[in-house]
Amino acid sequence: QVQLVESGGGLVQPGGSLRLSCVASGRAFSLYTMGWYRQAPGKQRELVASITTWNSTNYADSVKGRFTISRDNAKNTVSLQMNSLKPEDTAVYYCNADRPAYSSWGKGTLVTVSS
Repeated sequence: QVQLVESGGGLVQPGGSLRLSCVASGRAFSLYTMGWYRQAPGKQRELVASITTWNSTNYADSVKGRFTISRDNAKNTVSLQMNSLKPEDTAVYYCNADRPAYSSWGKGTLVTVSS
């Protein structure tokens, strides 16, 4: 099992940047596909970006070219660099660890993009 703790959220102006981090405790971090999801008020949770065990990445169309996901298996960490932020990026961002028959979620970190 793995426990996840997100950090790095906050208030930022449109066009600004934030870097989210997720630290995992537990074993075998390198065996999990890691993902960042977000949920805006009144909307369903959606995938933002994911990175597999072999570092293959996938992004939602709405964030391609602006967000970058990365992982550091030595530090049990996955990060999301968010640039050129827009008001529509405002949401609670959740970290997810996934492998067959098991999935774990963090409690989320709030990102607010507003002037």
